Amino acid sequence: MSNLQEKESFQLVTQNLQQWQGRDEWFFNRKYTDTYEEYYEGPYKRAEVWQKKVLASLVKSDDRINTLLEFGCGTTRFTRWWQEIGIEACGGDISPFMLGQAAQRFQGDLVMADSHHMPFKDHTFDVLAFVTTFEYYKDPVKVIREAVRVGKYGIVFGMMNRNTPKLIRRRVQQQFGRNHFYVTANFYTPKTLKAVIDKALKGRDYSINWTTTGLPKWFPVQQWNVPVGDFFGLHVKLNDVD
Repeated sequence: MSNLQEKESFQLVTQNLQQWQGRDEWFFNRKYTDTYEEYYEGPYKRAEVWQKKVLASLVKSDDRINTLLEFGCGTTRFTRWWQEIGIEACGGDISPFMLGQAAQRFQGDLVMADSHHMPFKDHTFDVLAFVTTFEYYKDPVKVIREAVRVGKYGIVFGMMNRNTPKLIRRRVQQQFGRNHFYVTANFYTPKTLKAVIDKALKGRDYSINWTTTGLPKWFPVQQWNVPVGDFFGLHVKLNDVD
């Protein structure tokens, strides 16, 4: 295949992906994917520290977890970190642009796939992780069912919380075209996410634990079990598997 044919083939693939879920998504735009890591190195650095503390506390609460698949891994910002805390991690994403960034940063396995149809056998991993990506799925029930099919012991969610004073700021930014990341995002609270999980896992034996962070610097605590804050972590632990 010539270079021109390869370029045309890639453009056709990305054009089809841009209509994934029937809408434009920021993660198919290189203007945003190529600079994604800069946000964590800049204004979100402090937030990232606390987000990782929350997620680590949830994962480490289940000593059955040794392997993890992070779907919507993006540039592998968190996928790389799972490795640092002793979890063998792989990444999956629908965006070739995100995965192009990921391949330069991550030494582990990556797969380009749709979270609604994960290309893995049952119980391939101990747990599935979604970190600030579950907010973009149009069929979250289907994604959860796929996640517990592939992740034997459950799911770990890292979520942008709807219960935050910054919600108004997020929406105002969108109206003025200043924040393309949240245009198609569906913000959850621990309560509304739990309702989706209950629907998806009806008939299964599981338990849920969650905690919140993303509180102002001046606040006396930075992590608590009150559903208010910019970010919450939630762990679904499946109890009906050996």
